[in-house]
Amino acid sequence: MNVTIVGGSGFVGTRLTKRLLAAGHTVRIADKNDSKTYPELRVYADVRKPQTLAETLKGSDVVINLAAEHRDDVTPKSLYDDVNVTGAENVCNACADLGIKKIIFTSSVAVYGFAPLGTTESGEIHYFNDYGRTKWLAEGKYREWLAKDPERSLTIVRPTVIFGEQNRGNVYNLLRQIAGGKFPMVGNGKNKKSMAYVENAAAFLEFSLSFGAGEHLFNYIDKPDFDMNRLVFEIYSILGKPKKRLFHWPYFIGYCGGLCFDFLAFITRKKLPISSIRVKKFCSNTMFDSENIKKTAFRPPVTLSEGLKNTVEYEFVRKEEGHVFYTE
Repeated sequence: MNVTIVGGSGFVGTRLTKRLLAAGHTVRIADKNDSKTYPELRVYADVRKPQTLAETLKGSDVVINLAAEHRDDVTPKSLYDDVNVTGAENVCNACADLGIKKIIFTSSVAVYGFAPLGTTESGEIHYFNDYGRTKWLAEGKYREWLAKDPERSLTIVRPTVIFGEQNRGNVYNLLRQIAGGKFPMVGNGKNKKSMAYVENAAAFLEFSLSFGAGEHLFNYIDKPDFDMNRLVFEIYSILGKPKKRLFHWPYFIGYCGGLCFDFLAFITRKKLPISSIRVKKFCSNTMFDSENIKKTAFRPPVTLSEGLKNTVEYEFVRKEEGHVFYTE
C-alpha cells in the first residue's frame, strides 16, 4: 500500500514509518521539517499551503494526517486554526482532487476537555482550549469530505498523551523530575492519568489501514490507568530506588505558584515550563476509555508498564543519545 504521512517527520510519524516499512508498505513523509531518521522519504509539504499538497499526495492509497499545532503556549493563536482547521480542509481538498478515498486523522482527547472518568468515544465534546477546539473543527472538515462519497473511508483517532523514547514532551519532563528526585507532587496524587506508549499508538494507526468505507472513531489509551502516586512508585521501581514517602504540596499552593509563573512569563515575554493551566491539567483526572477499540481485533504489542520501562531505561539509565522530538 502507498501511504503518505503528513507530519511524518515528528515523534509519532517516525515510529509509524518504521512499522509501515517493516510491514512492506511504501511510505512517503510529507512535512515542512526534515526527517532526521528517514530523510530520503521526506518531501516538503505544508498543510497551510495547498499547492504543496497537490503533488506530494499524488499516488497515495491512504493519507495519514499527523500534522498539528498543539503546544499550550502557541503564538500567534491563529496558528491553531491555520494548521489544525484550514490544514485539514486543504488535505481533504487535495485528496478529493486526487481521488484518494482513505484518510486517517489523529485528533485528540482534548476535544472532551476536563471529562468525566472513563469517557468513551460517545462522550460530550467540551474542550477548554484552542487546541481542543480546533481539533474538533478539524474532525468536522474530514466528516464533510467523507459525506461526499460513500466509498470514502475516514478513521479518526483521539489519542491521550503519547510518550516514549526520544520524546521531549510533558511526560518526559515529569519522568525526568521523578528520576532526578526533584518531583514536586501537587495534590493528593490520587488523580488518574491516561497515557499511550508511542509504539502502541503507531501500531493502532497501522491497524487502521484495514478499515473499509465509512467513519471509524476511536479513543486511544493504554490500560490500566495509573494514578500519580502509582506512577511515581513505578518509576522508582524501574530505577531501583526505594519507595520513600512522598511530600504532597496542597493544590492551592501549586496553582498560585503557576499563576506567578504566568505573570513572570507575561512580563518577560518568555515561555516557561510551569503555568497555571499546566498545574491544573497535572492535578486533574484525565482518564479515558475506548469502547470502539474493544470491538476490534487490535491488541497493543507492548504493555504500559513495559513502555514506561523502555522509556525510563533509555533516557535515564542508559542515557542514550540521538535525535529528540520536542512535542510539549
